[in-house]
Amino acid sequence: MTAATAGPLERGTRTSRTLVRVVLALALIWTLVPLGWMLLSSLKPTAEVTASTPDLWFAPTLEHYRNLFGGANNLWPYLSNSVIAAGASALLATALGALAGYGLARTRARGKKHLSFWIISTRMAPIAAVVLPIFLIFRFLGLIDTLPGLVLAYLSFNLPFAIWLLSAFFAEVPASLEESAQVAGCTNWQAFRYVVLPLTRPGLVTTFVLCLVFAWNDYAFALVLSGPHTQTLPIAASQLVTQTGIDWGQLTAIGTVVVVPMMLVGLAVRRWLVTGLTMGAVTGE
Repeated sequence: MTAATAGPLERGTRTSRTLVRVVLALALIWTLVPLGWMLLSSLKPTAEVTASTPDLWFAPTLEHYRNLFGGANNLWPYLSNSVIAAGASALLATALGALAGYGLARTRARGKKHLSFWIISTRMAPIAAVVLPIFLIFRFLGLIDTLPGLVLAYLSFNLPFAIWLLSAFFAEVPASLEESAQVAGCTNWQAFRYVVLPLTRPGLVTTFVLCLVFAWNDYAFALVLSGPHTQTLPIAASQLVTQTGIDWGQLTAIGTVVVVPMMLVGLAVRRWLVTGLTMGAVTGE
């Protein structure tokens, strides 16, 4: 490459990098500004939340959070229901998805690609199309307004995704590693547990977090299948929007309670998430 051609190429590279950084900065601002505004509003006194002129300098207060957790609304049952339903469904989806995904990755049966597509296609169905049949089945089984019912509903949508995603991660692990472990005296289960699972840990963490986020943020299933004893945080948030008005202070506070736990989970496992999402294994077979 000559000096004459190196200059334009280098300038083009710098321009491309600058454009990428600008786009990423705009996307970051687009994402963080509403979240930051929601957090600030949840700390403002009631009179300042709905003020016509926004004020960034104010005396912060926990008034709205005290009303949520200690007042008539009592958010604790909603929070515990969300934690139990979302956490249990994500754990079950990851555990069952690991077993089924491993079997799908290692099978050499004909039609494997069609089977993989059929599994993920069940996840593509819109919730509105399946919520009524699920409601009728759950009512017959006595699972309406129960936490096991919510866990099963979330699992029905999370499990196909977990199987499809984890099968791609397991396919990246060379089968020769398991064969070596078996030659050393390991059983099939021991080779899977002590060799394959540690190598796919980023995939397991990624699958768990994505399933957790879906279940945590769900509104449709919780609206139809839950009741007075099993309502979750999204349902509690919707109850603050009434015909008589909207309590913006408490609404921004409960929005913060919904968003912050998932942000903390993402930050805690960000190393595994980045590794899992960039392994090139999310395309499936």
